[in-house]
Amino acid sequence: MSGHHEMVLILDFGSQYTQLIARRVREARVYCEIVPYNADLSGYDTGRVGAYILSGGPASLHDAQAPRLEHGFFDIDRPVLGICYGMQLLADRFGGRLVKSEKREYGRAHFEVTADSPLFSGMPRRSQVWMSHGDSIEQLPSGFAALGSTESLQAAAIADEKRKIYGLQFHPEVHHTAEGKIIIENFLFDICGFKGDWTTEAFIESSIKDIQNRVGDGKVVLGVSGGVDSTVCAVLISRAIGENLHAVFVNNGLLRKNEFADVTAMLRTLEINLHPVDASGLFLERLAGVSDPERKRKIIGNTFIDIFEEQAEKIGGIEFLAQGTLYPDVIESTSFKGPSVTIKSHHNVGGLKDRMKLKLVEPLRELFKDEVRVLGEKLGLPGAFIRRHPFPGPGLAVRILGDVTEERCRLLGEADAIFIEELHRRGIYDDIWQAFVVLLPIKAVGVMGDERTYENVVALRGVTSVDGMTADWARIDHDVLAQISNRIIREIKGINRVVYDISSKPPATIEWE
Repeated sequence: MSGHHEMVLILDFGSQYTQLIARRVREARVYCEIVPYNADLSGYDTGRVGAYILSGGPASLHDAQAPRLEHGFFDIDRPVLGICYGMQLLADRFGGRLVKSEKREYGRAHFEVTADSPLFSGMPRRSQVWMSHGDSIEQLPSGFAALGSTESLQAAAIADEKRKIYGLQFHPEVHHTAEGKIIIENFLFDICGFKGDWTTEAFIESSIKDIQNRVGDGKVVLGVSGGVDSTVCAVLISRAIGENLHAVFVNNGLLRKNEFADVTAMLRTLEINLHPVDASGLFLERLAGVSDPERKRKIIGNTFIDIFEEQAEKIGGIEFLAQGTLYPDVIESTSFKGPSVTIKSHHNVGGLKDRMKLKLVEPLRELFKDEVRVLGEKLGLPGAFIRRHPFPGPGLAVRILGDVTEERCRLLGEADAIFIEELHRRGIYDDIWQAFVVLLPIKAVGVMGDERTYENVVALRGVTSVDGMTADWARIDHDVLAQISNRIIREIKGINRVVYDISSKPPATIEWE
């Protein structure tokens, strides 16, 4: 992105922690990007790259197939920090000797600083670190000295201070490494001399310029879903080009209770040029009698594209399609582990670009989710909105097991509203990553007064998660669950039984289908 004065390039060797490195660097207000270790770096404006970080990875340099960098890479005159596998690459490249360790060391260890180095300034002599290695350095590479050791490793940190090349045999980016933040900041500020001026304000300013340069007087169309990403995307583009942004908000009949009206009102107060379309009738008509989850998703995606295209034709003369793509999606599709197999639902309207020949505008493609939330706050979105739980593109359709009908959507919408309202009332909504209700395709016997009833069963689902990759069921207080259950059964005619889902992910997914 233009406008960054300084950046770090992180070369990815396949560590599960690579995204964490990027987040730590950005928390220090330095811009960074992740690229596969074998990417063609000549495509980068290397004048802007102020430093390189080599990630960890599962390989061993004893394997012939181990990923390596081109020999010439190290002729760059830039600071380098190698982490775990990255450190072994450095040792190997500069003539050190590696031996396979007796035992693969993984987990907590005590690190002791044994030599003065700007990398460890302001740190206690001994601290806890998170180790990970199968090989260790038997003979130091030429020009390098050991900076620190652990119980089992003489050289747990090495450096060639003259060339500003550093290696760590532990992960400073994970929170089990007590002083990790200091180490990363020492590298960025003391060793690389970065200023740390990559702030949200700077991002907004440079994004607006970028969008204006790219779009000029062209018209941009954007599908908004009521989610955080597409809304922040809309506000940012609107700041840049005003009325030339056309945001299309489609009611697919599968939104939460009052969602269409609420989101429409909010986007209007943010002065977005909005085209609300109520197509709930068409969606429900096409979904009639369909219970297979994949077919539901396909029908919803295709119907969305039909309506979106129809709107775009009405507006006329559109050249650009905007999308709220985030950085993790970008990384997933470029990582050397092979392209990601999961295709996100209709938010990233894949079918459109090809049929409509539109040029893409993706202002959030360099941001992580938490950065998008901060951006939303700075752009003036209501806080309660920014903290909302994620909601799937196909909406209630994947939470109604079996056929989707208007009546079942209404039942589920009512139950869901009660669940969420109670979580807010008790002040626990923000502690939960996602909470929702699922309507099951079974009926159960109950009694209401003297009458036997034969009505619907709903399941409540609440999960806690840091990133959505893994999730644990939320331990919601029993009294709160009792209150929610009572209200749902009492207030909604047609539901007489409420159950709570206590499965974690993996093996279960967050959504039921």
